[in-house]
Amino acid sequence: MSVYSQRVSGRRIVRVAVLGMLAWISLASVPRIAAQTKGEFYAVTHVDVIGAGGNLAEAVRLVKEFVIDSRMDAGAVRIEAFQQEGHANHFTIYEVWQSRKAFEAHLTAEHTKRFRQALQPMLGSPFRERLHRLLP
Repeated sequence: MSVYSQRVSGRRIVRVAVLGMLAWISLASVPRIAAQTKGEFYAVTHVDVIGAGGNLAEAVRLVKEFVIDSRMDAGAVRIEAFQQEGHANHFTIYEVWQSRKAFEAHLTAEHTKRFRQALQPMLGSPFRERLHRLLP
């Protein structure tokens, strides 16, 4: 197996592990979700930063601060951030909102704008934000 094949295989394993963890978090929340509003809205954002030149420490600080600030937003149900094993400069931010309207208000919040603006020069690729609803 070539080095490239090993790297691709390793990435697949990490991706499957992250998706499994996110699925577990979602499933662990199902009883609580059923008792709440059925309009909950999910956002999963992948953030890759350039890890050189002290960017990594600053990115970690910004992500942690963003999560803390976001948890205080109206309509926030759960906000978590993950750092990819083996690729410390890759992050996944998992958000659960009471509604799409709450999520959209969060996007216009000053702390969200500040986070994205501060992180922009460090990005190794654009934000990959995916929006979801729980299957009925």
